[in-house]
Amino acid sequence: MGLNVLTDEKIKTCSKCLLPETQETITFDDAGVCNVCRQHDYKKEKIDWAQRKKELDHLVEEHRGKGSYDCLIPFSGGKDSTFTLLYLVKKYNVKPLVVTFDHGFMRPNVLANAERAIKALGVDYLKFRPNWQIVKRLMLETLRRKGDFCWHCHTGIFSYPMQIAVKFKVPLIFWGEPSAEYTSYYGYDETEEVDERRFNRFVNLGITAEDMLGMLGGGVTMRDLEPFTYPSIKDLRAIRFRSVCLGSFIPWDVKEHIKLIRKEVGWQEDEVEGIPPEYGYEKIECAMQGVRDYLKFIKRGFGRTAHLASLDLRNGRLTAGQARKMILQYDGKRPASLDVFLKYVGLTEDEFNRIAMTHVVSPHVHDPAKVPKGKPLHDQPEWDNTA
Repeated sequence: MGLNVLTDEKIKTCSKCLLPETQETITFDDAGVCNVCRQHDYKKEKIDWAQRKKELDHLVEEHRGKGSYDCLIPFSGGKDSTFTLLYLVKKYNVKPLVVTFDHGFMRPNVLANAERAIKALGVDYLKFRPNWQIVKRLMLETLRRKGDFCWHCHTGIFSYPMQIAVKFKVPLIFWGEPSAEYTSYYGYDETEEVDERRFNRFVNLGITAEDMLGMLGGGVTMRDLEPFTYPSIKDLRAIRFRSVCLGSFIPWDVKEHIKLIRKEVGWQEDEVEGIPPEYGYEKIECAMQGVRDYLKFIKRGFGRTAHLASLDLRNGRLTAGQARKMILQYDGKRPASLDVFLKYVGLTEDEFNRIAMTHVVSPHVHDPAKVPKGKPLHDQPEWDNTA
């Protein structure tokens, strides 16, 4: 019985990046190469990046000085949003409104990173955290229905900044990397607007705030769910909005971005569950990232390390042998943070496993009895344990 897609001969993997057929949106061509890899080839070989940069120049100048802010930048303090903020402030001298949706699991180091960046770059900053009692109910509901407890985070991160854009009349919104870097919901060969179509296509797990109201069955109102509700198209059209990915206009290279944000704003890496130490820049924002990646492993047979290895394989920074060894060593361990999560949502581990097992994607097979335990993160004692 395979515990990892790399050890299960029944599961097909990309001949280039090793991503398995259990990955969402994945397809393979006659050479056994996946569509995400082919998008990477398109990015390198067929995009006129000089022309894309001119389009970015025009977009920024078109919106400069038209209101209180030139643009709005959603910001977590992680690598991608920090680079996006740094790039636009330093290269274009924009005046941005920077907005953080706090999902409730921000780790101490990322809070310090955000503080340094905001102060060093001299920008106006808003931060919002939704009602924790509502968030707990949302996590449990979507864990049961989708095997993913992060609905409040997915929807809030993408809807709340758009609400602020409407309220402050800031029509230009800049996000970081396009989804074509990692999946094929969109490709580099098409325009990826970060709009309601994209939101409903894959961000909100197919569940709107109105759907959620009915699912929760009382005790919650649409006022409570407003932070997770995408603004109306009428309100967005009134400000003539453009919501785009910076990575649609400049080639995205995380390794180079990390060097820059370290140097310019003192951005610091951190330890993350289930990830090799050389990837200390990845997903440092969330205390529950280990649980999220563990759920993915249960459902699909691969985790965050496989994702990171696939990126480095496409860029020629790893050999297949090195990637396999790393994936087998780090993916699939039971995270120590699961104890904290179970307390938050009021589940036993057996209940958690029963729910997760109903979402396993065939042909992957998962055996909870064969899962090794991971060690706690260095800052876990500092996390809030309020149930």
